[in-house]
Amino acid sequence: MFGLLDISTSGMMAQRTRLTAISANIANRNSSEANGEPFRARQVFFQPGNPGATSADGRALGVHVSSVELDQSPFNLRYDPGDPRALKSGEYQGYVQESNVNMVVEQVNMMQATRAYEANAAAAEATRSMINQALRLLG
Repeated sequence: MFGLLDISTSGMMAQRTRLTAISANIANRNSSEANGEPFRARQVFFQPGNPGATSADGRALGVHVSSVELDQSPFNLRYDPGDPRALKSGEYQGYVQESNVNMVVEQVNMMQATRAYEANAAAAEATRSMINQALRLLG
């Protein structure tokens, strides 16, 4: 019976991880990695099933974070030949590489993750209410 709550809580934990990655992307969009490259956005990937919860028939319930990976899309380029970080040769000579964090995408992802978290919280509350009502009827 409590496996039903595992579904919603696993979704809430997964969305919390996603929101953490989104806030880190926004906070670090103007910074550099330790190797001197511009900050690369982080993306969170989910996988069905919560490794710690199974149903009566052995199926995995809920969702979990399968990985957090670097966004491999190209860096944004800004023309500024006077900047010491500007590329010195090649097709993009004079351009400065900047983070590949797209603020519009991050804001949309943030709204989506927030709504998904709220939906999971509402589902958990409805499940809790139904369990309490069933216990009242039985007792």
